[in-house]
Amino acid sequence: MRTLTVVGNGTAKAVPDTAVLRISALHRATTLADALAGAESARAEVLRAAGDLVVSTVNLSVWPFNEAQKRSGFEARHSLTIATGEIASANELVARLATEVGDRFQLEGVDLTVSDPSAAQTQAREAAFADAREKAGHLAALADATLGQVEAVAEGGTVGVPMLGVATMGKADVGIQPGETSVAAALTVTWGLL
Repeated sequence: MRTLTVVGNGTAKAVPDTAVLRISALHRATTLADALAGAESARAEVLRAAGDLVVSTVNLSVWPFNEAQKRSGFEARHSLTIATGEIASANELVARLATEVGDRFQLEGVDLTVSDPSAAQTQAREAAFADAREKAGHLAALADATLGQVEAVAEGGTVGVPMLGVATMGKADVGIQPGETSVAAALTVTWGLL
């Protein structure tokens, strides 16, 4: 039995609806103990400002800092993530942290995600299958054959396709506005040839 195997690719768009803030609560002081105490105090202020949101510690680091070629003291930093749920609450939280934690707050980044990408993944797979069928039909015609039934389907393929693209961000008020993210799929499909 003759077969034909092709890789189909498809994408679908989705709008991110959740945000995770990557932040630091930091403090500089002349002694190591004061730097650690100040960073812990800043972390406590972050927790109060975050309220019921999920705050996770990623890292605690301390290092000496220098000014004018002499050791001036230590900087202690709690690196944290805050899962904000909806994007509007991320905007509000950034403003609240800047006000309540002040100079001891540092925003390192905002990751925008789609909380449930399953609908976009389904659309991307459907587009990948349609792409595979179109390619297979063309190749079968070149081989003076017609497509028979599907013999095998597997997710993935030889072409590297990312499962989730990068969300774009614009700026407004505090500034977090979702763009679109691309969800991609690749399918390897084998047809029998008639």
